[in-house]
Amino acid sequence: MKSVFVTVGTTSFDDLIATICSPAALQVLQSRGYEKLVLQVGRGELDPAPPSSPALEVEVFRYKDSLAEDMRRADLVISHAGAGSCLETLEQGKPLVVVTNEKLMDNHQLELAKRLHRGGHVLYCNCSTLVETLQSMDLSTLKPFPPGHPEKFALFLDQVVGFQ
Repeated sequence: MKSVFVTVGTTSFDDLIATICSPAALQVLQSRGYEKLVLQVGRGELDPAPPSSPALEVEVFRYKDSLAEDMRRADLVISHAGAGSCLETLEQGKPLVVVTNEKLMDNHQLELAKRLHRGGHVLYCNCSTLVETLQSMDLSTLKPFPPGHPEKFALFLDQVVGFQ
């Protein structure tokens, strides 16, 4: 069963959850052959009741001890731009669409998303362009992230946030 995993990490990102649960987004996922949508909604205000979609099986939860199994099972991961979520997804070799939160004041997440996109590792968008991104995405163009070098990712993050 082809599935999508959406994660907001430990944050609140109701706009992402609302956007992915919109009829337009659900229609695009269905048209691309996805049959299951798993939503990790974090500490958001939105009621995590599954959206009604006869074509998609939907599972919703706030937190788990580990998201590794959900990521492993997913054919596509849609994530907030948190460094931990991005790194965990890329280490698993999963296609990743990073959705930046435009409501954050000092948006290091946007810089991270841009850098990972420039390297060809992710697609990135914001909530207003997510449906369009899902419609037009070509996941075959994504390049694997070099595995097993957390120190390189740490250096990369230091550069993104301006420590180096």
